[in-house]
Amino acid sequence: MVRITLAAAAILSLSLTPHVAAQDDPSILLGEVGRASNESLLWGPYKPNLYFGVRPKIPKSLSAGLMWAKVDNFQDVQHNFRHTCEQNEGMAGYGWDEYDVRNGGQQTVHDAGNKIDITTSFVKIPGGKHGGSWGVRVKGTPREDAPAMLMTTVVFYATLEGLGSLEVENKRDELGYEGDVTLKGNSAGLGEYKLLVTKGEGRHPTETHDSYKEKPLDRTMVRSMAAAEENLWQIKPLFYQELKGQIEAYVEKYTVEAMPPPWQVYTLPNDPGAGNIQMVQKVFEGPFEFDIMFSSGSATKEVTSEDLTEGIESASKSFVEKFGDVFDLKAPYNGPKYAQFAKSMFSNLFGGIGYFQGDEVVDRSYAPEYDEENEGFWEEAAEARAKKREQLEGPFELYTSVPSRPFFPRGFLWDEGFHLLPIADWDMDIALEIVKSWFNLMDSDGWIGREQILGDEARSKVPPEFQVQYPHYANPPTLFFILDAFVERLSKPNESAIPVEGSPGLRQAGLNSAHTDNPEVANQYLQAIYPLLKKQYHWFRRTQSGDLATYDREAFSSKEAYRWRGRTVQHVLTSGLDDYPRPQPPHPGELHVDLISWMGVMAKSLKNIATYLGETQDVAEFTRNANGILRNIDDLHWSEKEKTFCDATIDEFEENVLVCHKGYISIFPFLTGLIEPDSPRLGAILDLIEDPEELWTDFGIRSLSKSNEFYGTDENYWRGPIWMNMNYLAVRELLKIAQSSSPHAKQAGSIYSRLRHNLVSNVYKSWKETGFAWEQYNPEDGHGQRTQHFTGWTSLVVKIMAMPELEAGKAGGDESHDEL
Repeated sequence: MVRITLAAAAILSLSLTPHVAAQDDPSILLGEVGRASNESLLWGPYKPNLYFGVRPKIPKSLSAGLMWAKVDNFQDVQHNFRHTCEQNEGMAGYGWDEYDVRNGGQQTVHDAGNKIDITTSFVKIPGGKHGGSWGVRVKGTPREDAPAMLMTTVVFYATLEGLGSLEVENKRDELGYEGDVTLKGNSAGLGEYKLLVTKGEGRHPTETHDSYKEKPLDRTMVRSMAAAEENLWQIKPLFYQELKGQIEAYVEKYTVEAMPPPWQVYTLPNDPGAGNIQMVQKVFEGPFEFDIMFSSGSATKEVTSEDLTEGIESASKSFVEKFGDVFDLKAPYNGPKYAQFAKSMFSNLFGGIGYFQGDEVVDRSYAPEYDEENEGFWEEAAEARAKKREQLEGPFELYTSVPSRPFFPRGFLWDEGFHLLPIADWDMDIALEIVKSWFNLMDSDGWIGREQILGDEARSKVPPEFQVQYPHYANPPTLFFILDAFVERLSKPNESAIPVEGSPGLRQAGLNSAHTDNPEVANQYLQAIYPLLKKQYHWFRRTQSGDLATYDREAFSSKEAYRWRGRTVQHVLTSGLDDYPRPQPPHPGELHVDLISWMGVMAKSLKNIATYLGETQDVAEFTRNANGILRNIDDLHWSEKEKTFCDATIDEFEENVLVCHKGYISIFPFLTGLIEPDSPRLGAILDLIEDPEELWTDFGIRSLSKSNEFYGTDENYWRGPIWMNMNYLAVRELLKIAQSSSPHAKQAGSIYSRLRHNLVSNVYKSWKETGFAWEQYNPEDGHGQRTQHFTGWTSLVVKIMAMPELEAGKAGGDESHDEL
């Protein structure tokens, strides 16, 4: 049986409607596409900070999640309960084995600490008017070293924010429920619905204590309660609070010496009814399995376990088939072991998409110290920040893919563009939906906060000193990568899309490709977002400008020079490269080569979009600006002595000087695609990349040269470690040069092939050994380090695996490289 997602069904149904209206008013089609997309994407495991947490893309709505623990002794239980994703919590790896945002997939949590593997198979089931229904199958499999009597308690919970109701539908059972448990509810955006938790399969602890008579563990306990909305996300403390009362009652009744066993003690009181928190608890001995089904009241039928089984099988088959089409892994990475690795890496990136809603902390004092115009500006800015003039703003909403579920479960602006590169290959419509969500956060000046920490739950993961956002701080504008890729794809229309009869301009949208298959939809999207892109670009030009006039610098353009604001002695956090060495001491006359490169990316992208939209005046403006940037990168940042690009500053004699720290910064114009194949600078760049005393390692390109005085010092965050996002950009550009007529094509091809091999082999090796992708990799031995389960831009390894293997002597041809 072929399953059609809600989006596909709705979009395809357009062919049955009168197309004259859509042809006369393309906004009708855009509205239909938007509605269909919202239906398809409404539900998901959109709480990526949890091992399993599901919610709709609706503020103040229904949420659900899972907790579990091994309960065989009294000492370890509090440490054993799993809920929020955490580092170093006794996991042998966890995450999505297969996952598609529109259909669902399977996740496995290898919980070595609790001696059990938990599998959650989540699928969406189309139907009705409120985003359809869904189901999840929860399966526990004892690990090889598990004890013969492995006692596991599992808690499924549902919470409801906002208006509506949520209550147990079953007739009250004083001792617990022998069969299924059904919750019924209603809320804004979802209408009426039911949640069914099946009895499931598995053994239960046998009776060995008098307490079993009042609460037998072969039954399901349900605890209904009410709590303040702002506390609903703190479900684990609320659960512990309920257990505390139970434990005190047991001590009073049986004494400490004659207490029931822990698997009995750590169970909720059975008290079903109405409440904005519903906890459903089961206790198992050994393996187990049960289903949870959400049935929309507007659907034609309620979801059954049979539907869930069929959906799981169909979603898996669909994922495997599509993965092979989208990411056609090339030799030597096209074997089964690498396919499993690639599927896991991409699925965890895709499964890291979340929906966040709430207020954020912003300092809009616009203190003059924040202009950073005086020498010693970083000290003045620190004093201004210390006055704590920030306030809460919002609420806001954001649909985004997170860098890391345990450590960074929130939106990061510069990470997002990298996240969306593989996602756009799979589903351009979702990528564009996420881009739109980010630009919906833009203020009237053109600023988007670089880190989106929305609401108390998100803030609970962030130290206070990093929570405040400042509207003069920028971040690399990587979202332009996706819009550029979108416009490029529009120039290569999908010939397989079926023209709509009577409307030659319209096509029946293929799955996940409404925007690329329908020029009207694409135009509507670009027309809507283009003014926002320009506003952000001009905000960058205004707020991050560099000073050329004061210091009498000679350059082709008098305007194209840039400096990151937010600079301190040790950091430029706004650049994304944090502790990468910069000129010392900081100076208001600094110019940063990475920022002018990002401005080149923006100008080129805007020129391409303006060309597509026919905005001829804008095309001229952005062409002129891009040319000025390219010329000024050379004039302001190229060191003929060091044969590399460098930041600039002003010395004690008020003279312009270049400060060269060879590493990612010094090849940034190359990484961002601003160096042409015939550039006279290219040879020196390639030599720097492949020199083992500088950037080259057997595991990837170092962030800072091995010969640099700051290599491996202090925090050592961007001072040597290998980062996948920068290495991906390098591989992409090397392939472009290798397949050109450049005199350096052969050298670029050789570097490309070796670098591709080193990156894939090392990330795969680390994944096999640890069960995780990592934030960065050690340049000396290649081991993964810093944040574990970093399945954000490290997942770019999948795109690298899908790049072609260059045969010896093949570099320098005109072969296409569409996978870029």
